[in-house]
Amino acid sequence: MKPMDDIESWLALGLIDGLGDESIRRLLVTFGSPEAVLSAGPAELERVVKRKAAAAVGRGADPARVKAALAWLEDPLNTLMTLADPDYPSLLLHIADPPPLLYLKGRRELLGTPALAVVGSRNATPQGLSNAEAFARAASDAGLCIVSGLALGVDAAAHRGGLGGISASIAVVGTGLDIVYPARNRELAHELAQRGLLVSEFPLGTPAVGSNFPRRNRTISGISRGCLVVEAALQSGSLITARLALDQGRDVFAIPGSIHSPLSKGCHALIKQGAKLVESAGDILDELGHAPAGHASGDAAATPPAASPLLAYLGYDPTSIDILCSRSGLTPETVSAMLLPLELGGMVAALPGGYYQRLR
Repeated sequence: MKPMDDIESWLALGLIDGLGDESIRRLLVTFGSPEAVLSAGPAELERVVKRKAAAAVGRGADPARVKAALAWLEDPLNTLMTLADPDYPSLLLHIADPPPLLYLKGRRELLGTPALAVVGSRNATPQGLSNAEAFARAASDAGLCIVSGLALGVDAAAHRGGLGGISASIAVVGTGLDIVYPARNRELAHELAQRGLLVSEFPLGTPAVGSNFPRRNRTISGISRGCLVVEAALQSGSLITARLALDQGRDVFAIPGSIHSPLSKGCHALIKQGAKLVESAGDILDELGHAPAGHASGDAAATPPAASPLLAYLGYDPTSIDILCSRSGLTPETVSAMLLPLELGGMVAALPGGYYQRLR
């Protein structure tokens, strides 16, 4: 743990309005420490950064914000990680634009463990949610901490899978750590703070602004050895994370899906561009050269086959009762009666619009 005056100087530097990360890194390289930056004169500063940034340093940070952050750090769960810390993640340190400061809540040591990013649609299908949780659980049991963004849909399922395995999960968020976004994931965020880790490069009080999330995404991929995309439309933010992962030299993996599903098109586009098609967590472990840690919970894509003949007519694409009747020759009443126990058994999910989908 750094001395309090060092922590305060890092906070004061990071909380200066109008001073971006690139300027902070340049100033630190030139002056060597936050204290030296904060004590430098205008002429010295202007040799390194533009006059506007130098003036911002001269004005300094709002003392009330520094005081609030120091009070937040009094909670044993809360810590600050800086570029000068020996435990700053090596993978993140070597990306083009590493965050100068990281606010942490939970198990700081998880940032030093091998990790896999798992991302995907906020409006995932039941099969996508099942895949995200199962793949994450298997990878976590194999020794990979699961990293995602605490969004609804695939992110939340991936965090649950990671927490269900032995290697836990890290959520990298796009707000200050005193804000839970989205609010529906409040309980999950509390569980991550206790058993996993919450990470943000944004100061306390930072709201959910759209421009924050691409920055958040580059940290998700930056601390991970690879990135798995579970489901994604062609305009999905998950594809931004995948592209950032490629730029950072990470492996990108994608789960294929139905050719009729818009949530498969993003994954299929990634596969066409060179992402590795995966059907099980074992495919990812093999590609990363990661030996399982202890016993794994099994192949994420494998579940016992079901015996209902209706499943053969259902296939894996979303299908309506009318189509099932046409394929099977059964009446709507009979098909509905056969679907109910399959739903209750977790083998079939009901979708909006009267469609049903088989879950592997």
